[in-house]
Amino acid sequence: MTRETSGPSAMETLLSTLDLEPIEVDIFRGRSPKVGWQRVFGGQVIGQALMAAQRTIEGERFVHSLHAYFMRPGDPSVPIIYQAERIRDGSSFNTRRVVAIQHGKAIFALSASFQVEEPGFEHQIAMPEVEMPEALLGEQQIKEQYLAHAPEAIRKYWQRERPIEIRPVSLTHYFSDRKLDPKQDVWVRATGPVPDDRLYQAAVLAYLSDMTLLDTSLYAHGTSIFDQSLQVASLDHSMWFHRPCKLDDWLLYTQDSPSASGARGLTRGSLFTRSGSLIASVAQEGLIRKKANE
Repeated sequence: MTRETSGPSAMETLLSTLDLEPIEVDIFRGRSPKVGWQRVFGGQVIGQALMAAQRTIEGERFVHSLHAYFMRPGDPSVPIIYQAERIRDGSSFNTRRVVAIQHGKAIFALSASFQVEEPGFEHQIAMPEVEMPEALLGEQQIKEQYLAHAPEAIRKYWQRERPIEIRPVSLTHYFSDRKLDPKQDVWVRATGPVPDDRLYQAAVLAYLSDMTLLDTSLYAHGTSIFDQSLQVASLDHSMWFHRPCKLDDWLLYTQDSPSASGARGLTRGSLFTRSGSLIASVAQEGLIRKKANE
């Protein structure tokens, strides 16, 4: 995809966003890119909070799980303060808690666990058989073939330069009100180089893990996150890191939504390398409700 400006790329901007400023012991300042969003993207807060936690870990110990709650929408116009707490430093595991603060109030909280690398039992589920990303429409082709008559919200989403490229195996959901099975497969990849650094690789993976999940829970209802009559927002997010990955190629993000009730939708996700290695698992519950007076 040809870039139209000479400024930093979207991936360079993301990496800069994840490079938190230390302002005190275990306290960091994070900023948001100026992309015109009304609230901070949830994946950004997850990635920044994970980076804050990682920077309090000494030695060769890497994140194996995180669990987070979104409490208030983030304001992209002001910095986010991340305060990390060293809950436990054990012989094999470390536990950290990070609270993100804006305007004097907590907007997000994350707990993460880190472990020394050690051998053990190995197994994983198989990657589903889907079309490879090269056989699918690229973002430029999607823009040319579908966006001219698409709703404004969809056009804005696809036209913005992003650090993560998305190639859905099926585009039916975006242009139809049919009720579909609540599952989808999406190929994702970084649009620029990610450092050969486990801390940044984990933070970028956490960032992209928040993409497309909420939409999957709406498949069964013939609508999408672009429906202006809906109020949608991430409520909580959990992630398990199984195997390291350099993020230098496409990843398959396969998702399913086993339940929606009480104005909430639950979605599960698995991230595979092209060769079929399961690198991470995700679960997220989100708010999906009709707006008042609609």
